[in-house]
Amino acid sequence: MKHRSPAILLLALVAALVLAACGGTPAAQPTTAPAEPPTAAPAAEQPTQAPAATAADPAATEAAPAAPAATDAAPAASESDIRTSSSGFSGTLSYWVLGFTPGNQFAIPMERAVAKFMESNPEIKVEIIGYPPNDEGFTKLNTSVQSGQGVDVLRLPSDRLLAFVAEDLVAPAEDFMSEEDKADYYPNVLDVVRLKDNKAMAWPLWVVPMGMYLNKDVFEEQGVAMPPKDWTWDQFVETAKQLTFARANGEQVYGFSGFIDPGVVNTWGLFMNEDPSVRPVVDGKFGFDSATATAAIQRYADLALVEKVTPPDFGAMADADIKGGFTNKQIAMIVDATGPAAQFQKDGVNFEIYPIPTVNGNNVTIGAVGLIAVVKTDDQARLQAGMDLARYLTSAAVQEDVPPGADTPVGFYLAPGARQSVEVAPPLDNFLPVVEYMYVTPILQNWSQLTRIVHPALQNVIFGQVTAEEAMQQIAPEINELLAEEGQ
Repeated sequence: MKHRSPAILLLALVAALVLAACGGTPAAQPTTAPAEPPTAAPAAEQPTQAPAATAADPAATEAAPAAPAATDAAPAASESDIRTSSSGFSGTLSYWVLGFTPGNQFAIPMERAVAKFMESNPEIKVEIIGYPPNDEGFTKLNTSVQSGQGVDVLRLPSDRLLAFVAEDLVAPAEDFMSEEDKADYYPNVLDVVRLKDNKAMAWPLWVVPMGMYLNKDVFEEQGVAMPPKDWTWDQFVETAKQLTFARANGEQVYGFSGFIDPGVVNTWGLFMNEDPSVRPVVDGKFGFDSATATAAIQRYADLALVEKVTPPDFGAMADADIKGGFTNKQIAMIVDATGPAAQFQKDGVNFEIYPIPTVNGNNVTIGAVGLIAVVKTDDQARLQAGMDLARYLTSAAVQEDVPPGADTPVGFYLAPGARQSVEVAPPLDNFLPVVEYMYVTPILQNWSQLTRIVHPALQNVIFGQVTAEEAMQQIAPEINELLAEEGQ
């Protein structure tokens, strides 16, 4: 069935706030999608998130004239031939994908989709290169794009786009969009990426909120009843306590964990739920140093310091270890984006997806709009080919080509799509209710620097080295200086 509700839910959000999270460590080696999809899924490697973003992520006839310049682009292909590039390009496109590890349930759909594109365009080879959704991965991507070599198309979360736009490294996607494309997007979703000359600078792919994953087998093992979906913070903490225990064989089980890294904001909703004023940026200034915010951050850190419901290395755990612990029933609850749902389903995990617990009645989650951007180049045939690939990978057609199946449990779309024509499969529809109150991280050129400053401060609070008030007040001047540079 078609889920059109995000159109209504996003209207107020994306106009005002312009956020893979996304996964484990992708393979360093590039891969090329097979010309034909395999009959059986490759062995699953460490699972990854979807997006952010960012989570989530894996064809020509006779040569045609080179595509016109971006400012004078020809109309995009009609929906009937969306799989066929009009570029006349012959060669290799390098496609960098957030959270991609060959063989996992995030990668298989992307590999299948790219293979379909290459099948329709035999003269175009698409090489997929994965990069992790952390500070190291984004730095590697930035360096490669800035060098002008090795990146043609990239999948990234919305909060990372502005830096590329500011350096004039990506081409305006809107110059290559048909009127049908624009009409198909949910109202105002394109506003998220209209960052220069009022043009969309990337192709919105999907909307990626965070949710809470509950391992129902651990609940059953301990005889703990599933909480109500409108659960409060106190109910969450009490549930996590009941699910923190040692098995008869000595194996320790923990009630909760989540990924904390400079490149992601996965767990921030656990303290932003304190009050609507607890936001990273408020009126152009740092917002986590207020008395309300620091009390909320301390409450969040007390999951480790006081409640003892997290693994001892909470705050520094690798993303793969968190997902692996959840899969192996060593962690009962984790907060994560939409992407892992397909891998957990493939691995036979008995899970359910919940909203972030409320505090004082406040519902909030944090998330992003996942995007596909095309690197600017003077080679107009290459540019058009990249745009054609991006258009196809953000369409409803790709879900038709990569439908739900044995090794693609939810099909291609690992999050609610950014287009009205896209259908999403269960359990991803469980995320739809939280989109209504999703905080979309602001698109700021200095956003990555901001998260790098916040990250060690949060770690120090979680590790009990400083109080939340001390940590946030210490970093406030530096962050406010960054925000002043933004002209916010």
